[in-house]
Amino acid sequence: MTTDLPPLTLLLSRVLPEPPKPGEGLRLAIWQGEGSAGTPAAVEANLRRLEQVCAVAAGWGAQLVAFPELFLSGYASDPERVRQLAESVGGGSLERVAACARRHGVAIACPYAERAQVGGKERFYDAIALFDAAGALLKNYRKTHLWGPDERLFWSEGYRFDEEGEPFTVHPINGVGVGLLNCYEAEFPELTRLLALGGAQLVLIPTAADIWVRLSDGRRTEAPYPDVSRSLLPAHALQEFCFVAYANRCGLETVEGEPWAHYLGNSVICAPDGTLLLAAENRPCLLLADLLPGDYRRPHPEGTTYHADRRPDLYGDLLRPDRAREQTGCD
Repeated sequence: MTTDLPPLTLLLSRVLPEPPKPGEGLRLAIWQGEGSAGTPAAVEANLRRLEQVCAVAAGWGAQLVAFPELFLSGYASDPERVRQLAESVGGGSLERVAACARRHGVAIACPYAERAQVGGKERFYDAIALFDAAGALLKNYRKTHLWGPDERLFWSEGYRFDEEGEPFTVHPINGVGVGLLNCYEAEFPELTRLLALGGAQLVLIPTAADIWVRLSDGRRTEAPYPDVSRSLLPAHALQEFCFVAYANRCGLETVEGEPWAHYLGNSVICAPDGTLLLAAENRPCLLLADLLPGDYRRPHPEGTTYHADRRPDLYGDLLRPDRAREQTGCD
């Protein structure tokens, strides 16, 4: 473990004496911390922090360790810096992450800036690489729903091309089905439902929810990002009868020493009954919780579930791209 990084000073835990056995559950660790962005030195510092966090989490028996959105490069930056730092899923930074997973025997969800040849041209994606405990790549997920005009200056939307495969897939970690979403996508109930219908018992959502962030034109955002951690996310967990986890930064993110963003620090782990297993304050911490699906009963009597009782034959209007404009009167 490196010694030139600040120590991990706060642990929030809700765990049993032993980690869950395969098929029984999953011990999840989430790192919420401060960091730097936008330079090769920032990527190196963030990689070293990842290695440090994984060593500590593995010592606590974690089976999956998750980090915030765009953890390696940082979120707050500009398009030119992103293009300089982005790399392929097989690049050197992700090779180090895979090696870290093998070394400590933990699965890792590592968000990063991806450079890829897709649709006949070079594109850049806000991506998440999910490795298993042997360092094998389970999923390279590309953000599909971009937030605001600024993100569209940086990124392409994922899964516009058949060659990219299916976006909303589920992958077993310690026998528990895990699906990925990214930040703003937490606010679309359709996406959590798609993953739950596909067998996800945990929907894991790295995020960069901020108090303010510097936009590409130099302005700061005028209002904090909506805090969905104690409203929408517990509701989605209850509706889909699955765990929902939100992995955010806290405090400041800097680019060459200058503050470019201030984050909410609202990482949470929600249970299938809609309760909060853990909820962080705005300070660096490691959240650690045992996710045990068998400990929860569905909210309605046996045989009554939201999934089974759906009427898809009535939902055709949900597929109409003009429906939102009709309802709001917007152009």
